[in-house]
Amino acid sequence: MKYKVTLNGRTYEVEVEAGKAMLLDEYEAIAPAAPAAPVAAAPTAAPAPAPAAAAAPVVTGAGEAVNAPMPGTILKVNVANGQAVKEGEVLVVLEAMKMENEIMAPKSGTVTQVVVSKGSSVNTGDALVVIG
Repeated sequence: MKYKVTLNGRTYEVEVEAGKAMLLDEYEAIAPAAPAAPVAAAPTAAPAPAPAAAAAPVVTGAGEAVNAPMPGTILKVNVANGQAVKEGEVLVVLEAMKMENEIMAPKSGTVTQVVVSKGSSVNTGDALVVIG
């Protein structure tokens, strides 16, 4: 069977046969065009925090927060406060399900806050870095 897998903006065409996998082709994925304006979500009541849950770091930097796409542990932080970054640059490496996931900058700008540190655990949607 043939599968197409997209990972970190690259698409891999893989063929699996009798327990063996073979890479057939590799190419850059084309990202869909961004919507003209973000749609505001209806406000919802926040769920009650778990009694033993640690408090999430406070985001104080001005700009767009780059959030964790899944729960995991921070393996590496590649940026610092005040550092200029380009779109697509790797900000943080997040380990989830024994896989290293590179979290990339969605836009060019300056890092106004690094919210996480190496070894910290994050949940889906937690802010990692703020880019202004």
